[in-house]
Amino acid sequence: MAERGRTPRTGRTADPFRPALQVVEGGEGGTRARQRGARPAEPRETGRERTEKRTPEKRTPEKREPREARENKRETTRETAAPAKRPRPAEARDDFRVRRDPPPARAAASRRTPKPEPGPRRTVTERSRRGPVRAPARRPRPVPAEPPKLANSTRRLRLGTVLALSLFVMIGVRLVVLQVATSPTEVQSLVKLREKRLSTVELPAPRGSIMDRNGAILANSVEARYIYADPENEKLQRDVPGTAGKLAPLLGVAPSTLIALMQRKQVMGTWLKFRYLKRGVDISIAGEIEAMKLPGIYTHIDERRDVPGKDLAANLIGFTGDNQHGLEGLEARYDDLLHGTDGKRVFETGAGNLNVPITGGYEQETAAKPGSSLKLTIDRWVQYNTQRILDAEAEKNHATVAGAVVMDIKTGEIVSQASYPSYNAAKPQDYDPADRIDVPTAVVTDPGSSHKPFVIGAALQEGLITPDSTIEVAPAIRKGDTSFKDSHQQAKGTQLSIAGILAYSSNVGTIRIGDQLGKDKIYEYQQKFGLGTATGEGMPGEASGLLLKPDEWSGSAYGSVPIGLSVSATLVQMAAGYGAIANDGVYIQPHLIKSTISGADGTETPGPAPETHRVLDAKIAAQLRTLMEAVTEDDGTGVKAQVPSYRVAGKTGTGGMVVDGQYTSHNASSFVGMAPAENPRYVVAVAMDVAKGTGGEVAAPAFSQIMSYTLLHNFVPPSTTKPPTFKIHG
Repeated sequence: MAERGRTPRTGRTADPFRPALQVVEGGEGGTRARQRGARPAEPRETGRERTEKRTPEKRTPEKREPREARENKRETTRETAAPAKRPRPAEARDDFRVRRDPPPARAAASRRTPKPEPGPRRTVTERSRRGPVRAPARRPRPVPAEPPKLANSTRRLRLGTVLALSLFVMIGVRLVVLQVATSPTEVQSLVKLREKRLSTVELPAPRGSIMDRNGAILANSVEARYIYADPENEKLQRDVPGTAGKLAPLLGVAPSTLIALMQRKQVMGTWLKFRYLKRGVDISIAGEIEAMKLPGIYTHIDERRDVPGKDLAANLIGFTGDNQHGLEGLEARYDDLLHGTDGKRVFETGAGNLNVPITGGYEQETAAKPGSSLKLTIDRWVQYNTQRILDAEAEKNHATVAGAVVMDIKTGEIVSQASYPSYNAAKPQDYDPADRIDVPTAVVTDPGSSHKPFVIGAALQEGLITPDSTIEVAPAIRKGDTSFKDSHQQAKGTQLSIAGILAYSSNVGTIRIGDQLGKDKIYEYQQKFGLGTATGEGMPGEASGLLLKPDEWSGSAYGSVPIGLSVSATLVQMAAGYGAIANDGVYIQPHLIKSTISGADGTETPGPAPETHRVLDAKIAAQLRTLMEAVTEDDGTGVKAQVPSYRVAGKTGTGGMVVDGQYTSHNASSFVGMAPAENPRYVVAVAMDVAKGTGGEVAAPAFSQIMSYTLLHNFVPPSTTKPPTFKIHG
């Protein structure tokens, strides 16, 4: 089959139209070929035809042409075809049509066949007689247009490379100019310009909780909202008074205060864009404010300190301010630990109406680090009942202030520490500051007769007296310019036993023992029992009390100091001193912090170990405890301090109340004791400031109730032996 557009090769003298005439007229060539039975000549195949046979091409259907055009095309093909080298076989002689494959899709689509003119239809013979039909001239293949310059991939790559290099060169030059050629003044101006566009929002750190010894929450932070204003908001500045008037009733803040906070303010050349209006706002109130859609007024997540127990240990725990920093009590003392580290978010904003964070602009956020929690030595149940009992007894005796302390003598842990009056730590602003003090650590009084066991214990330790010793007493004794009398006066020359001196709280007998001991030893043992120095239990502002140094003693001091006058101490100091007697002569520093719990990973770390030192020998301490039981037996001054089923050792005290360095007309009545006396577990100290009444009358009943509950709550077994019978007179 001949390739389209190429005629078969023939001899140089051959008639180009003869093959067509032989086909039409049945010429000689065709007859001879049939007679000889020659094999029909096969057209020479080209390389393209062989490829098409091996790989069939998917052809695109062509538009069907008119019948006349198709016949004309066949005739043109026969007339222009070269004669075969060999005659065709007889069976193919009658088939005058030349068979050929349809042209490829692309070539067929590009070849245009001229539309034949309309006219009478003619036969093939007639058309042949008129002469050969010339094939239509092929149009030259159009030369493709040159593509645009940017359509060339090589040119695009070169152009992109040039642009990228140019950009980097410009950036490098600018950096060099900024770092080398820019003056410090220009740099500073650029920094200030950027700072003016920066806004900072604080991210408050979650504040740690305060718990009792068993993990019960005494104070913690709950989710709240803070309300803030953007003074640079133009819409806000148009109606500041109106906005303040709408917020005042919801926030509980005076409109004048809100107006001042909403006014534009410049600090160090920068206009403030963030000002707190109020923190710790309830979520529901914040929701109402958000619904009002006030321009320039926004809310954000915050926290508020919550005190579930209201007044439970309030004087001890204290409270925080709106900024979640402690202001009083343990909240203030351990604020750095509880508060943690605030984070912040710094971002770049636009100016004017575009005063919003710039998308893709400078932004940096420092995450807040949560604060640690405090686990106290306080037992909330003992604390609750201590407060309940103290309040009832203080009101009953018309006390102005009162305090109570319960201490574990084996560890020095403060199990409860109560004050009267108390207050609701959730609303501290509703109470007078004087009502918020922690009485056991802040109030200093003369311990009075409760100081006498320290003097007698020192004399026993120094070997000046024994439990069986007797002291000659009288109705009164004069020291310096002051006469000191006994409440239970004895005739002159009466011999009182050491137990009798304690039971009757004899001033005369104690002063004479003090004379044997001397002022230096008295001062030494006062310090050993923990007087004159703050205990460091953990409360802020703890008073240290006051002791007279030996070189400061006057003539009357030889009478006043041994019996607990001219001495000032706190209730915690007295409880710790009695703890040394109860703990076989070893002083253990009282403390409130049991452990701290990390806010980061929850690791619990025990509090620092308390300081300890020996004051008395264990044998001496046991002898002193037994002698002190006489106070709560028979006709002792502390009979009202007895606890059912338990032996009690203690001492009453009636001293002077010191306010601003001056004694008041009131009595500082107290009782400090321990139980069970034969094997003490707890020390309880109670003191009240009353117009009249001794420690045995005012404080002893409260001691009895508090000690009873504490022993039963902690399952301390009752005493199995009875107290000894004491010989009062020698």
